[in-house]
Amino acid sequence: MRKVFIMMKRSFSTLAHITAFATLTVALLAAASAFAQTSDSGGLLRDAAGKTLYTFDKDAANESRCFDGCAAAWPPFMAADGAQAKDKLTLVARKGGGMQWAYNGKPLYTFAGDAKPGDVSGDGSGGVWHVVKTGATPKRAAVPVTGYNSTTY
Repeated sequence: MRKVFIMMKRSFSTLAHITAFATLTVALLAAASAFAQTSDSGGLLRDAAGKTLYTFDKDAANESRCFDGCAAAWPPFMAADGAQAKDKLTLVARKGGGMQWAYNGKPLYTFAGDAKPGDVSGDGSGGVWHVVKTGATPKRAAVPVTGYNSTTY
């Protein structure tokens, strides 16, 4: 009986390791496959979930000036720890901590008023918010990103 118990204990231990490994693998694959991307329509920069990305005219080069209430309506497009800039997608430090994605040094944001992927209802808002037009054909940039509420894209 003791032998059976020891064998069962080893089986459960092995199963726990396999489960932990599988969970870690899925998490890493999700992070690795989550990229910033341009859309298929009009060369607009969107996150991997299809949310449109915007710039704010009142930002300085490589510096966000959208905080508090502004950031509630226009969530900064935050980068995951350890994220690396690539091509025109750069990183800027945010006041209060964290790194925010930028396009050519202009900090990127999503818009809380965009109800579904592909919406561009924030474009032109207040004359200072604009969609990012890349002027390029649709492509994927190999840069993992994290957006609002720590959602990894």
